[in-house]
Amino acid sequence: MNARDLGGLPVAGGGSIRERALVRSDNHSYLTEAGVAALRAYGVRRIVDLRGPNECEQWPSPLAGDPAYRNLPVQGPDDPADEPTLAELYRGMLDRRPELFGAALVAIAEAPDGAVVVHCAAGKDRTGLVVALALALAGVPDETIGIDYAVTEQRMRSTYDELIANAADDGERAYLREVLRTTPANVTAALAHVRDRHGSVEDYLSAGGFTDAHREALVARLVEP
Repeated sequence: MNARDLGGLPVAGGGSIRERALVRSDNHSYLTEAGVAALRAYGVRRIVDLRGPNECEQWPSPLAGDPAYRNLPVQGPDDPADEPTLAELYRGMLDRRPELFGAALVAIAEAPDGAVVVHCAAGKDRTGLVVALALALAGVPDETIGIDYAVTEQRMRSTYDELIANAADDGERAYLREVLRTTPANVTAALAHVRDRHGSVEDYLSAGGFTDAHREALVARLVEP
């Protein structure tokens, strides 16, 4: 429901994100055999699954065990899974786990030639942050990153409407309305936080093991001059 190629997004100073270089999506456990075949035919050479072990066990990926597959959670087992607001959730995830976000970006940078798919459960929060970091490194303006992030709400609207309708009470319903929104400011504020606290996206990721060589490889992979 929430799969999209990020090719065509503009890069500051000229150029754009290369088609079939970076794809974001939701949970792959829903893929049929035809869906898996379509993924392979699209030229996917690496899958970065950001979900935790329990999620992977409950909703296994049909690509698990494939040489292209990497399971790289960006949350630790004891990290809180939710916060009162998405802004708090995103700040907490980023501040707690630079090494895990760094590993996810390394997996993109070091992938074989072809498309890299990054996904979590809905393709919204964890995927949104990893993709935002990658696009920021590639030179995509924050405003454009925010616009792409907001597409998730359109794609997932029917699922989100069902979750809200089936909420246990008004309090849960109000909470879901807050955390299921994908307004551009959610992700642009997270990028601003990274820069305010760490100096730059590059400096933040370097603390997680992402080197200048990785950055050069990632930019070369993603950017069409």
